[in-house]
Amino acid sequence: MRIITANLNGIRSADSKGFFTWLTRQQADFVCVQELKAQDGDLTAHMRVPDGYQGYFHHAEKKGYSGVGIYARKPPREVIVGLGLPEIDSEGRYLELVYDELSVISLYLPSGSSGENRQAAKFHFMALFYPRLADMMRDGRQRVICGDWNIAHTEKDLKNWKSNQKNSGFLPEERAWMSQVQNELGWRDVYRGLYPEASEDGYTWWSNRGQARANNVGWRIDYQLATPVLAARAQQASIYKDQWFSDHAPLTVDYADA
Repeated sequence: MRIITANLNGIRSADSKGFFTWLTRQQADFVCVQELKAQDGDLTAHMRVPDGYQGYFHHAEKKGYSGVGIYARKPPREVIVGLGLPEIDSEGRYLELVYDELSVISLYLPSGSSGENRQAAKFHFMALFYPRLADMMRDGRQRVICGDWNIAHTEKDLKNWKSNQKNSGFLPEERAWMSQVQNELGWRDVYRGLYPEASEDGYTWWSNRGQARANNVGWRIDYQLATPVLAARAQQASIYKDQWFSDHAPLTVDYADA
């Protein structure tokens, strides 16, 4: 089973850069996307139904903002749109496809980099989402949460960690929360489980400022967090950098079939 996650920084922009041509060549079972920056009426036919896939979406109410989606080869038993929390769901940040023994989730955790209000919104999301993560772990269903978590967990997960300790995405509170999600609740960071020491090879986002991408001054903020049984089936992971569809790079994980 192959699962891909990719922040598109605008689905129409990514499309113009060849994302869907690339997607249909990947032989993935699921492709989770974030930051659509589009409403339902903005999507073309091949954005909704790329060759071999059906797309499912949770759009933000605000135009040109946020939004998540999942492309799947097989129809799910159920589609869960949002968390049932109006202040969060209005921003289009959570989508879950439910199958008999597996749930695949596309998540876009808020960024706090634009100011104090958005950082407060990020902390609010984290506080509300944590008990949901606990509930998901308790019910025994196998799940993978793919997406842009907007948190670099450890010093290995960004190039300039010393100078970013007071910046959103690497704040002590954010890192502690991610540690709790993994160490206390039991979610597994699939990439880190496969490559415990990998640092610069694991970056998935680069600032558009300066020469960050050329110099690989990046952050690892796109994750696949999975329940333990599913995470143990992970065989390999890769980050695609041969083409650029966004300021993020797609993360692909291959899992052994159950």
